[in-house]
Amino acid sequence: MGEIEGSYRSLQTPAGSRLGGQHNTGISTLEPGQSLSSAMGAGGKGHNKGLQIRVQGLDEAQEFYELESKADGQLLLSDVFRRINLIESDYFGLEFQNLQMNWVWLDPSKLIVKQVRRPMNTLFRLSVKFFPPDPGQLQEEFTRYLFSLQIKRDLLDGRLSCTENTAALLASHLVQSEIGDYDDLADREFLKMNKLLPCQEHVQEKIMELHRRHTGQTPAESDFQVLEIARKLEMFGVRFHPAADREGTKINLAVAHMGLQVFQGHTKINTFNWSKIRKLSFKRKRFLIKLHPEVHGPHQDTLEFLMGSRDQCKIFWKNCVEHHSFFRLLDQPQPKSKAIFFSRGSSFRYSGRTQKQLVEYVRDSGLRRTPYQRRNSKIRMSTRSLASDVPKQNLSFNDSLRTHIPPSSITASFQSLHAPSVSMRAETPNQLLHLHQTQHQPLRAPSPMKQDPIKTNSQSTYAFPDSIAIDSPQLSPFNDKGPLCLSPSFQMSTLSLPGQAPSPLQSPILNERYPTDKAYFIAKEILTTERTYLKDLEVITVWFRSAVIKENAMPEGLMTLLFSNIDPIYEFHRGFLKEIDQRLALWEGRSNAHVKGDYQRIGDVMLRNMCSLKEFTGYLQKHDEVLTELEKATKRVKKLETVYKEFELQKVCYLPLNTFLLKPIQRLMHYKLILERLCKHYSPQHRDYDDCKEALKEVAEIATQLQSSLIRLENFQKLTELQRDLIGIENLTAPGREFIREGCLYKLTKKGLQQRMFFLFSDMLLYTSKGVTATNQFKVHGQLPLHGMIVEESENEWSVPHCFTIYSAQRTIVVAASSKVEMNKWIEDLNMAIEMSKKCQEKSDVLLDPSLCDRSNRSSDEVSLEQESEDDMNSSRCSLDKQSHHRANTTMHVCWHRNTSVSMSDHSLAVENQLSGYLLRKFKNSNGWQKLWVVFTNFCLFFYKTHQDDFPLASLPLLGYTVSTPGESDSIHKEYVFKLQFKSHVYFFRAESEYTFERWMEVIKSAASATGRMSLLVPKGPAEVNVGN
Repeated sequence: MGEIEGSYRSLQTPAGSRLGGQHNTGISTLEPGQSLSSAMGAGGKGHNKGLQIRVQGLDEAQEFYELESKADGQLLLSDVFRRINLIESDYFGLEFQNLQMNWVWLDPSKLIVKQVRRPMNTLFRLSVKFFPPDPGQLQEEFTRYLFSLQIKRDLLDGRLSCTENTAALLASHLVQSEIGDYDDLADREFLKMNKLLPCQEHVQEKIMELHRRHTGQTPAESDFQVLEIARKLEMFGVRFHPAADREGTKINLAVAHMGLQVFQGHTKINTFNWSKIRKLSFKRKRFLIKLHPEVHGPHQDTLEFLMGSRDQCKIFWKNCVEHHSFFRLLDQPQPKSKAIFFSRGSSFRYSGRTQKQLVEYVRDSGLRRTPYQRRNSKIRMSTRSLASDVPKQNLSFNDSLRTHIPPSSITASFQSLHAPSVSMRAETPNQLLHLHQTQHQPLRAPSPMKQDPIKTNSQSTYAFPDSIAIDSPQLSPFNDKGPLCLSPSFQMSTLSLPGQAPSPLQSPILNERYPTDKAYFIAKEILTTERTYLKDLEVITVWFRSAVIKENAMPEGLMTLLFSNIDPIYEFHRGFLKEIDQRLALWEGRSNAHVKGDYQRIGDVMLRNMCSLKEFTGYLQKHDEVLTELEKATKRVKKLETVYKEFELQKVCYLPLNTFLLKPIQRLMHYKLILERLCKHYSPQHRDYDDCKEALKEVAEIATQLQSSLIRLENFQKLTELQRDLIGIENLTAPGREFIREGCLYKLTKKGLQQRMFFLFSDMLLYTSKGVTATNQFKVHGQLPLHGMIVEESENEWSVPHCFTIYSAQRTIVVAASSKVEMNKWIEDLNMAIEMSKKCQEKSDVLLDPSLCDRSNRSSDEVSLEQESEDDMNSSRCSLDKQSHHRANTTMHVCWHRNTSVSMSDHSLAVENQLSGYLLRKFKNSNGWQKLWVVFTNFCLFFYKTHQDDFPLASLPLLGYTVSTPGESDSIHKEYVFKLQFKSHVYFFRAESEYTFERWMEVIKSAASATGRMSLLVPKGPAEVNVGN
């Protein structure tokens, strides 16, 4: 934990009074009407009198507990948890109101009488203390029930602020959980007797209408829906602590699983993640946050907030310490040993189990789940039996709407999207992949101002140990990159709520003062994409560097090689971005330029910087060596491999890590394309034409030198990415091997058509299925060399649409594509690869896995393989320890769910077409527009609140989507609007100009597949009927 700075503990005199202090008569703890003599009792044995403590549960029922007078908080907590048979107890705590009428947590390590003035007259309240990032991590149905009661309490108290529509939807699920299916009289009577919302009378009819749509939903499923909706709200689990910043602005501080949050009113304006925080401390009323130097620089590393009193400051500090320990530490922290004479600061430490310990305890203890009462529910008793309850308990929240829920109940949700009615147990192979949901992240505030050095004597601090800087996959606030949500109701739900007034961060105005010249918007594309590019470089130079330094995971030689090559490039582009930003500001007229016309050009800036960029060619040429050495080191150094994998789970690493190392060379291609557009737009007589032409010549020269290197690096990057995603294949990065195509095909077996993921290389063809693994990887089923392979169309022979046969040395397989276009692409690429292998036969004898070859030859084993694949379809219901933490918006996962394929040439085209900038976004059923920073890369749109954010809010894989302009029926009467559609999922985006509109249409068309790639192979079962509707 590091040294604890802070207030010292005073030396006590024999009489118990403080040295040099005034005489303190103390505070009476006598009950009303009680005298000192009666309290003492004859013989002075009154101190043994017991305590009768009153505790109110989350269901509002009150119970009494008899304790000894010297009982500590832990004893009371244990009694409460034991009486209600709560297994996952560490998420909860007891709170009471102090003298200032603020709710504070009972400290388990201290005597109750030392914390509460009159414990027998005080009401203790059971409450949720730690809100996990994904409530799907709660393994017990009873725990989820208690969480839903907490949300019910927060709604009524006004803590969980949301729109009326969302509040009504939450209330409707609570009503379903309490009284069962809809009945008009019963609903009215229940809502008359029970207040769920502060403004319940105004939305009662809406609550009843929504409740009507939940018919057949069990109480446990209703609890699940309540948690699923509430967790996406910004105020979920937030407890405000009033404070002020250095300028005296009133703000609210809060602590959550990912770190500290700063609110202005109810708007989150900043978040300080645990990974950025070096130390927390307080000195009297001042709460201090010390950041790591790499976050804000060595001179701006301490933030200060002023709170109402020292007690409030300490309460919040203790709350932060507990949250950090619970969510970030692997093991329970050791208590600080008490000093004999003097002590600096508080010795407070979190005394419970960490989340990781709690998860392992529940998983391994095998505790018997006993029935429990829902006090206010008509369905009084929960079965809570293993036979029926485990599938629900083990269901990830990313997959929660696979449970049987009527589509109409989701239609009114705050996402304003339609949801499928999908049976939890009948999951079909071609379920469609939709938005990858990421946790809502706030706008990153500007770097804090310089502050005077802060004296640290007489203050309590909490230092963050370096050893836990990187989270374990189960606990990291950045690692909820589970499978992409198969339910459309999750799509972009964290971005806005229909009916919610736009906040200052979500203004529906892009900019009305822009110049109208097309050259300006071309130049602005340089600025917007440069901002994204610099953020991508920071993933390596700031975030990954911090991770490996804290764990001391990277060999010194590799450390020098990597960062000595990337740092100079990063510093150059920081200056370049600043220069472009200043020029665009002058061009827009946002500056005090007296001769505006002098600045309506960009060629001079580009020429100057493209010439300077030539000096970095040597660094760029070393990227081949860097990528190769990094891959070798991850195989050789176990610690580095662990840090690498865990870092890829963080939200800041929104693409495979080695992809970011290719960005500098790819950026040269972007400069070349943008300058070509500028030169094409200008007439040769334009004053900016010559500079742009010279800048294009300079960058084209560098790009030509590095073109072959880029092709080689992109192939190597793709092979290493697949090596991590595939199980059952070794040495995928063998010399000479080239990646050609990946995609979904249906393989004909004894049981019919089975979905498989195929990977075509220059020397072999792999087919795989999605395995039951903790990392959502694909398991290799067969490996066929291309040497001697023959491919023939066979639709007529098998009576299967888009079917073709692959004859190889090992065996013959029959596969079918989702469309004629897909089939032709596969046949064309297979024949091309076969011809290549004939010419390079010496490269085709790469060692094959004998077990795979043998397995492919034995038809009897095919049955067991297919049975295994059916089990794979249920992998989404794995338990917590097997939940997917692997990135699921990689192209292979998108291809799997969207039933399509992608070639290496498609990847290269996507690299050329990267784009970013502000767009206004609107859902099909919503009224308002929301301003978002949108980044297009790797066939995906990534959404941020602003360009300053470190993490995307959500991502939308574009494979399978069509892009067009709105039609008459869409009722969109705005210019520069384009429409994205996949089946019934529709989004509208509005650009700021005709040029940017055309650019977004162009790049999205390059990524989205052609219309009509829907699967015609698998017959629709009950689980598929409404998918996508």
